[in-house]
Amino acid sequence: MSAPVAVAERRPRRELWRRLCARRSTRAALLTLGLIVLAAVLVPWLSPYDYSSPSWTHIFTAPTWAGGQVFGTDALGRDLLVRVMWGCRISLLVGLVASVVSVVIGVLWGATAGYLGGRTDALLMRSVDVLYSVPFIPLVIVLNVLFGRHLVLVFIGIGAVSWLDIARIVRGQTLAICSREYVDAARALGVRTPAMICRHVVPNIMGIVIVYATLTVPAVILFEALLSFLGLGVQAPLASLGSLVADGASEMQSNPYLLIIPSILLALIVLCLNHLGDALRDALDPHEP
Repeated sequence: MSAPVAVAERRPRRELWRRLCARRSTRAALLTLGLIVLAAVLVPWLSPYDYSSPSWTHIFTAPTWAGGQVFGTDALGRDLLVRVMWGCRISLLVGLVASVVSVVIGVLWGATAGYLGGRTDALLMRSVDVLYSVPFIPLVIVLNVLFGRHLVLVFIGIGAVSWLDIARIVRGQTLAICSREYVDAARALGVRTPAMICRHVVPNIMGIVIVYATLTVPAVILFEALLSFLGLGVQAPLASLGSLVADGASEMQSNPYLLIIPSILLALIVLCLNHLGDALRDALDPHEP
């Protein structure tokens, strides 16, 4: 690849990054989220405390700089800083993995329905309507009863419902794309359906898919927090931000820091991701100045 071509391909990326970081609030959201991710990776590794080992001599220690327990300890004497950072790891992992799975399923399902049309479209979209009618919480309870509590089941339970919205959005975009001239030209050249979807349909809807994916991550994190708050999420001694909030709610009056600290981090993560999703939507909008 020649140098001018490589530079030409990099220019849209630079322009997108410039538009994305044009607002001070977006830069603040990126910095805040980056610091949280960095802390979630490094703190459990560098801290002398373990997230699961109890310490009966340090039960309900208030936040203090002495001994490095800046977030205090919980009912079992475990360091809350390490627990919260592990909770951020689990919540972000669930959000990212479940969002990627939902995007892949939703894009393939919606693009196939919109491109093929007819009875195939009706069958696929009626299946989406049926899945919409399945209650989310009872589904997760049934999975826990049948297979036990496991982190993979959290992915399955959330992934079973999180791809439905994007499938509808992709189907609508695919119907609009199928009326374009280049799609008719590709059909006339004999391009097969799988190649048509992968080469001509999906690349032209990736903008809206990326935006929706960034907005799906915080929604999935809140889903997982709800499940963990109800006792249906990750299994102890692992902890997510939702399970930490549930544990802190029981000690809200006597030890409010157990509730306040994970709640603030959960709110910050969701707020930053939602803001980045809005900023990415504006950056990808060709009508914006």
